[in-house]
Amino acid sequence: MRVLNIHKRTLNQPKSKVTELLKTLSTENDRIWPNEKWPEMKFKNGIQVGAKGGHGPIRYSVEKYNPDEIIQFRFSKPNGFNGIHKFEIIELDKEKTEIKHTIEMYTTGKGTLIWTFAISSLHNALIEDGFDKLENNFSENRKSTEWSLWVKFLRKRIAKKA
Repeated sequence: MRVLNIHKRTLNQPKSKVTELLKTLSTENDRIWPNEKWPEMKFKNGIQVGAKGGHGPIRYSVEKYNPDEIIQFRFSKPNGFNGIHKFEIIELDKEKTEIKHTIEMYTTGKGTLIWTFAISSLHNALIEDGFDKLENNFSENRKSTEWSLWVKFLRKRIAKKA
């Protein structure tokens, strides 16, 4: 199954301020990844081309890294996830920047079932939580996107298994 999943958020901030935060991804001072609510994104030697890591059961390696523009990862697990996901930073004007997360992949076999019934909903919630965390670095009004009932149900099921 072809999967194209795109999330975008426009921030009323210059690109330079957003890229500074992107550089904290997967560090001890991560100001983007919502590790308060989700499994931490980890890479043994930090984010650099070739680094292997991931979050929870999702594994990937860094395929492209330009901290001013893009971090692109290639999936290695779960089996049946064949493709990439990436964060991009796009300057819309001097005081407005877009952060974009894209998954482009083909799923096969069990990977299609996992994506369709669990991962896609969890992924959508995770990315929106991450974009909220990023935006909250610049705002006094704390943004918090509500999870769907399906996401709440899946998270309770996962917690019971752990």
